[in-house]
Amino acid sequence: MKIKIFTTGGTIDKIYFDRKSAYEVGPPYISGLLSEINVNIDYSIETLFRKDSLDITLEDRILLRKKICAEKTQRILITHGTDTMTETGMFLAGFKEKIIVLTGAMEPAKFKTSDAVFNIGCAIGAIQALLPGVYIAMNGRVYSPFEVIKNKETGKFEEIVSQEERP
Repeated sequence: MKIKIFTTGGTIDKIYFDRKSAYEVGPPYISGLLSEINVNIDYSIETLFRKDSLDITLEDRILLRKKICAEKTQRILITHGTDTMTETGMFLAGFKEKIIVLTGAMEPAKFKTSDAVFNIGCAIGAIQALLPGVYIAMNGRVYSPFEVIKNKETGKFEEIVSQEERP
């Protein structure tokens, strides 16, 4: 079983520069992580772009979709910023033979308190068990991009509750 990993940037890959007091998207964190923890999976990594997800354009999403279409591997993991992860997930809907899982982090992976390692691990486990489709793996859960929102106040992804389901 092989997993293709596409990196797109986002908070997971952000690094902090003290003298500039700003964050910038740095190199993909997942590259070093997977080699350090000695995972027993066959994978390859390709960086498509290094952007905050708020800066991802329609052209970027089209490029991502084209790369997924051209990829022979059935299992695709995408590291992505959390602010527009659901939009990208919805844009990628419709693949019938591929399992696509998007994940990211609420804090840069370099931070001790980051959820990056946990989310990547959850995504790798999920991608091996899911049926074809597009999913978001965040906060220990796996969601459809059509049924989840990012709660900026709690820093968690949550299922969308319809008016009929509310108490």
